Amino acid sequence: MQFLKKPRFKKYLKYFLIAVSSLILLCALFVFAMYSGIFGPLPNDAELAAISNQEASQVISSDNKIIGKYFLENRTNISWDEVPDHLKNALIATEDKRFFSHKGYDIQSYFRVFFKSVLMGDNKGGGSTLTQQLVKNLYGRSNFSFLSLPVNKMKEIIIASRMENMYTKEELLLLYLNSVPFGENLYGVETASQRYFNKSTSNLKVEESAVLVGLLKANTYFNPRLNPTNSLERRNMVLDLMGKQGYLTLKEADRLQKLPLKLNYENATLNAPAGYFVHQVKKKSLELLAELKDNKGKKYNLETDGLKIYTTLNLQVQNLATEGIKKHLGEMQKVLDKELENHNFKKAWLAKLNAERNPTEKDKEKRNIEVFDWKGVTIKNMSKLDSLWHYYKMLNAAVLITNPKNGAIITWIGGNDFRKLPFDMVQSHRQIASAFKPILYATAFENDFEPCNYLENEEKIYSEYKNWAPKNFDHKFTQDSTVALWYSLTHSMNLPTVDLYFKVGRQKLLNTCSKLNFPEIKGDAPSMALGTLDLSLVEIVSAYGAFANKGKTTEPVMIDKITDANGKILYNREAAKFERVFSLKTSQMITAILENAINNGTGTRIRNQYGVRADLAGKTGTAQNYSDAWFIAYTPDLVIGTWVGASTPDVHFYSGQGSGGSLALPIAGNVLRGIESDFKLKNQFLSPFSIPYYIYDDMQCDPYHQKGIRGFFRRLFN
Repeated sequence: MQFLKKPRFKKYLKYFLIAVSSLILLCALFVFAMYSGIFGPLPNDAELAAISNQEASQVISSDNKIIGKYFLENRTNISWDEVPDHLKNALIATEDKRFFSHKGYDIQSYFRVFFKSVLMGDNKGGGSTLTQQLVKNLYGRSNFSFLSLPVNKMKEIIIASRMENMYTKEELLLLYLNSVPFGENLYGVETASQRYFNKSTSNLKVEESAVLVGLLKANTYFNPRLNPTNSLERRNMVLDLMGKQGYLTLKEADRLQKLPLKLNYENATLNAPAGYFVHQVKKKSLELLAELKDNKGKKYNLETDGLKIYTTLNLQVQNLATEGIKKHLGEMQKVLDKELENHNFKKAWLAKLNAERNPTEKDKEKRNIEVFDWKGVTIKNMSKLDSLWHYYKMLNAAVLITNPKNGAIITWIGGNDFRKLPFDMVQSHRQIASAFKPILYATAFENDFEPCNYLENEEKIYSEYKNWAPKNFDHKFTQDSTVALWYSLTHSMNLPTVDLYFKVGRQKLLNTCSKLNFPEIKGDAPSMALGTLDLSLVEIVSAYGAFANKGKTTEPVMIDKITDANGKILYNREAAKFERVFSLKTSQMITAILENAINNGTGTRIRNQYGVRADLAGKTGTAQNYSDAWFIAYTPDLVIGTWVGASTPDVHFYSGQGSGGSLALPIAGNVLRGIESDFKLKNQFLSPFSIPYYIYDDMQCDPYHQKGIRGFFRRLFN
């Protein structure tokens, strides 16, 4: 029997050795295949040494606030000095407690995974080190069918061990923190810290660091906003591990675990403070960067290179305008809804919609959808038809504020909500109404008219223009007296304005419009004098900028400079170039009259209701049927333009509630009151006019001038 067992033992030993040799050979072939590139190329040393994470470019306001980002991956890289010790400790305690002792791979972890997870079915997590996770974040994983797991794992081990030889542990940890995903399309701890706690990584508290480290295990399941209970439990587990591994005392870990989960969630994508402006900046940035290359001859990428775009926008003033819109239009929408209801407007709208689109039953089915209203973006149960009506009847507002001395855009609000209503009303052309009148009066001054010239204030029918019969806003007129030019503009009178149009001549007015770069005006209708042409806020604010800036205008600008991720300046805004449109005297006379319009004319609400005391010139505008409401005002350092209307002119007020003074002026009133109450903003934007006294003296004539014999003797003896 003993004789028989010995050959059998040798036989089994032979098979075992063959099996082991085969396994070793297979492993060697597997590793050889890996290095030879059969499963895809491995990065070489030069590529590993040049690793840099893609980084979002930031849009920064003039008061140094981040107002937007452009990215493929939303990431902001930070330096080692900006990483607090407790964040490093939380990460190591939770993800890789032997990080400072291994060489990129951890044999102990592999044995733990094999025996506990594979053999015993007790899943205690994977065996990847932080360095291997970093490799996975940087290079991803490929699909090799049933070989995917071993191939990807082996690749990660090889690359990780090579990276450990090239980088210090601190450098690897920083690369990891700058690359790891945190859900919600966030990459890197700085972006996550800003999103969930609205603070820089360097300012994180211990318990906040634990929340972010806890997120890494499952970005959605442990998301503190979406799943706060799960996040709290995971945070406490991280704190417990920090205590057990000596990074915290057990007493301190226990204390921190009892704290509630506190977030300061800030999502600039959802709550974009300047979404319309940031969109315009992107277009301009791409235009500027198209001509620039780095020192390697490579073009800059706005979405990956971590550029910083420093803009002219003042976020504090932008927020004043946003709040002004929300506060005012939230109330005015209720008034409009009531007027539309009283005029059965929705019934007529539905009839027209049925005739044009023939809605289906599905269009009438209600479901929960996200919509904008004046309380913000909310979830409402409504049908597609309900949604169409909701936005169709909605008031929209646009605000543009510039500095006339250099063209810098201070505020740009193109509508109610950029995500839901991306069409930019700052650039939209709508009927400009009486806000156009100062352009005509300035043209008159350029052609030797004076503020005390008198104009006819009598109703006429112009048969040569399709029996056009203009009227004053209040329907009052005078047959026996004329109106002083300054008084006519102060009170926005229509009949004297039409008289002035014919006296100045259409061609001279067209020449002025051309100098101001207004769109081409077709036809010969004299109604253009009353503002029947369509202009945008950009165009009319730029025109009023010429009055504010002594007759000179310049192009609006939104970018001061662009730097790369290291602070190197790539673009610097050049000094503004001006074009003279009006003489100094003309701009001063218009300003003096429009000051009077604020103090005694159509803009008095600025003084009476909003209490603004600063020097201010301005003009309201009310389109036909109250479809568009405008208010433009200025100081030597600021021009503010506001527009309010529905998405289409057929939705409008049926009363004076839709006038420029009632609908558009209050938004500017809120902004100007807010600026005046802030010492720094007041000094920056509300400087006084420096107009000679003789300009005001030139307006010291009677508003009305009586015609005929009685008027002659009255003038003779006075």
